Amino acid sequence: MQKEWRCMKMLHLSKAGSSEVVNKRQVVWSMRIAQLFVLSFSLLSAALYVSLIPQYYNVLVGKCILQGCGNLVPAMPLPANGFSLEQFGLLFVLIDVLFTFVFYMTSAIVLWKGFREPMGLVAVVAMVSFGSTFPSLVMAASKGAGFAHYWFLGISMLSWVSLSLFLLLFPNGKFVPNWSRFVFVLIMIVDVMTLFYEGQMWEKFHIPAIVQFLWYGSSTLILIYSQLYRFRNRATAAERQQTKWVVYGASIAIVGFIGMSALFDPSLNDGTALTYVYLNAVLNASLTAIPITLMFAVLRQRLWNIDPLVKRTLVYGSLSVCIVLIYTVTVLYLSRVIQTRDHYVASLLATAIVAVAFAPLKEWLQRQINRLMKGRHDDPYAVLLELGNQLIQPQDPDAMLNAVVRTVKDALRIPYTAIYTGIGGQTTLVASAGSLLYEQHVLPIIHRGKEMGTLHIASRSAGEGFTAEDNKFLDVLLRQAGPIVENWHMTQGMKLLAQDLQESREKLVIAREEERLYIRNNLHDDLAPKLAALALNAATAQIYVETQPKVAIDMLADLRKVIRSTVDEIRTLVHDLRPPTLDELGLIGAIQERIALLSKPAAMLAGEKGAEVLDIQLYTPGLLPPLPAAVEVAVYRIVTEALVNVVKHTKATTCTVRLEVSEVDQLHVEIRDNGAHFTPLTVHPVAEGKSGIGLVSMRERAAELGGHCHIDRPAGGGTRVLAVIPLS
Repeated sequence: MQKEWRCMKMLHLSKAGSSEVVNKRQVVWSMRIAQLFVLSFSLLSAALYVSLIPQYYNVLVGKCILQGCGNLVPAMPLPANGFSLEQFGLLFVLIDVLFTFVFYMTSAIVLWKGFREPMGLVAVVAMVSFGSTFPSLVMAASKGAGFAHYWFLGISMLSWVSLSLFLLLFPNGKFVPNWSRFVFVLIMIVDVMTLFYEGQMWEKFHIPAIVQFLWYGSSTLILIYSQLYRFRNRATAAERQQTKWVVYGASIAIVGFIGMSALFDPSLNDGTALTYVYLNAVLNASLTAIPITLMFAVLRQRLWNIDPLVKRTLVYGSLSVCIVLIYTVTVLYLSRVIQTRDHYVASLLATAIVAVAFAPLKEWLQRQINRLMKGRHDDPYAVLLELGNQLIQPQDPDAMLNAVVRTVKDALRIPYTAIYTGIGGQTTLVASAGSLLYEQHVLPIIHRGKEMGTLHIASRSAGEGFTAEDNKFLDVLLRQAGPIVENWHMTQGMKLLAQDLQESREKLVIAREEERLYIRNNLHDDLAPKLAALALNAATAQIYVETQPKVAIDMLADLRKVIRSTVDEIRTLVHDLRPPTLDELGLIGAIQERIALLSKPAAMLAGEKGAEVLDIQLYTPGLLPPLPAAVEVAVYRIVTEALVNVVKHTKATTCTVRLEVSEVDQLHVEIRDNGAHFTPLTVHPVAEGKSGIGLVSMRERAAELGGHCHIDRPAGGGTRVLAVIPLS
């Protein structure tokens, strides 16, 4: 069974592999057929086009220039002084041929470099078709030529269909959005009907010109919208760059076509052949942006950054329009004021005005377009000035950080900006503006050689980086953001310190009240009943003194024992509040007494084990300044606990206790031994066993007085306890 199963599985895999091979072969053959069709179509169209060039020249010279050829070529009177009829005919032929030559050359490059790209084949068909039929050459020269005439009628229809298909599918071959496929079907139906009626469909059905305008305008806008929609929602980084080139070329062509078509109106020009030469040349030059940008987009090789080109186009295009308007308005106004007919003086003054206004107008337009596209990265100091004006207003550090992130976001026109910094060992978001749409870049915020935080900024679009001007702006701004983040850290530290201080005060108050409650309970529940019993026993003994002296003597003996135990309890209670030796001997004397008391059992223990006797030495600066009672108690408890730990746990042979007063009015208490290490987190009771403070309590006692206590292990061995307590 297993053998049969393996055979069946191998047979199934072999069938799947063979079907996959068949599918690949079908794709390869389909692609080869498409390549052959596009190559044949291009060569045939180019050959027919070249064959019609002489005929076009003859038609222009013989009829079209002087008498007109319908909608193809209007009648154009020759200027009095200028080129001859033959020269004008040659100029029109050269303009059309150069236009078509640009389309043919870009198509050849795409066909050569992108021969295996389906979108490249569609682009070739679109460029060959449009480049052949947009000029009036083929239509004017092929009338009555039979096959050539109908061939180019079909190509004219194919040019708009293939160009529409290219814009709807580029760059990944899918209709985006999905409903755009129905728009393409509608465009194809209209173009096929136009071919069927040989370009006279609109006149045949008496469709108004406004409907024609709306149809062509809306369909063109849909084609551009599909590219913009794909750019914003579906495209990858490389596809976005390709789409930029396509939209850029289409925008230049549409603007040039609309602008120059308006100037073809006879009411806006003198209608001479020389004027039409200029208009045709500029119109064709603007439309050649389509094949050049399509070639860059399809090939995807060396996709240069198009943003500087777009900015320069906008700047010089706007500048040209402004200069033309200034010149025209100035000439018309000065002509009326001066009332001259030859306009020489007006033209001279208008030229001077344009020359003076050129430089500042160019700078202003450059600045406005830069800010429109990339924000204010070219003027970081003005942005810093505005930020400084915001920061001098009374506001908390959080508001300052929010002002910084908003300034970066608005100045660079990016969708998201945020500042992260470390709080409590964790990286935390402290300020943000906008929403994160694309990938983000992280930049460190460094101040005084220390990284205070990080600035997170998002790209303007997917895959788009930042320019050198952007990085320069960010470098300048990060230098100013460092002190602001440091100020925020200091404020947060002060808040945490104030919070810790408040908690410490609350703990002190609670500890004080607990201590008072403890004393009250001892006095009320223990000492008070005992004193009352003493008074009662004394009164009873007084009664028995005369009648029963022996009973009175026994009662007085018991009374004496009770009084002694009561005195011991009172001493214990007082000792818990403050060691009596501090009042009797002072701090240094009390420590010396504690050292003496601990040295005796340590010496006896060492003698039993045959070990070396522990030597404890006290070093003081002589006379200590008057110390507060709380400081004396804390120092005494810390030294006592440290010495007990040395005796019990370290097996040390030497131990030094050092008290010093520093220049900044701080008392340094150091207990250092040469014994073995011990775990510094264990809480041990003190020798007296009553108060029960351990190592944790040592730290707490120092912290309650505004100081600190830590335990370390020096390089030479042993253990060191260092407590620093301020005296002021």
